[in-house]
Amino acid sequence: MPRHAIIWDFDGTLAYRPGKWGSALLAALEEAPGGAGIDIQKLKPHLTTGFPWHHPERPHPELSEPRSWWRYVEDVLSKALGAAGYDPEAAGAIAAAAGEKFKDPASFIVFEDTVPVLERLGATGWHHLILSNHVPELEAIVEALGLARHFDAILSSANIGYEKPHPEAFGIALEVAGHPTTAWMVGDSLVGDVQGARAVRLPAILARAQGPQASRHAADLWEVARLIEEAGPAGR
Repeated sequence: MPRHAIIWDFDGTLAYRPGKWGSALLAALEEAPGGAGIDIQKLKPHLTTGFPWHHPERPHPELSEPRSWWRYVEDVLSKALGAAGYDPEAAGAIAAAAGEKFKDPASFIVFEDTVPVLERLGATGWHHLILSNHVPELEAIVEALGLARHFDAILSSANIGYEKPHPEAFGIALEVAGHPTTAWMVGDSLVGDVQGARAVRLPAILARAQGPQASRHAADLWEVARLIEEAGPAGR
């Protein structure tokens, strides 16, 4: 039976975490001795490299076990703290605490248009999946936010070993979706979502963002739904 699938990014598309990793680190620092002198401006320059998604050309199957993934990321966070002036010997504990804060579902906010758009498209036969560059606990986060019932599968790069825009990440998602007759990618990253999808001949919509290199973009998910419905089952 023909299937039609939409592959959704998560963070910044369906929901968001205010402040991302920087705010998680600051929250952990506020509870730690000597952390009050570290501000976000000191941390920001050291959070722009080192994470797995900063090197999407590199597969990382060796990090697919959650504890391995977190050890790697906590090392990145520890180095950022040390570079920002925090005691390197104490940075490991702060990094671990920041990880716990980051993955707390209560830290995420679901966009108001997410559920009604998922329901609208689902009612007309579209199957939904998530493919996101995220933490190993993404599925638990989505479940806690009350969104899991809308999705056939929830794939995090931390678990599959590939970061968008790596072609294999999209290949895995399409395989999990059962190689649908029609598929779309929807996300807020021009490079990770739109250009990555384009490289595997998957039509894409840049959501909640503008980009001259994206042939389709939408200010919100209602506009995403309109674009998909106008394209019809062929998806072109």
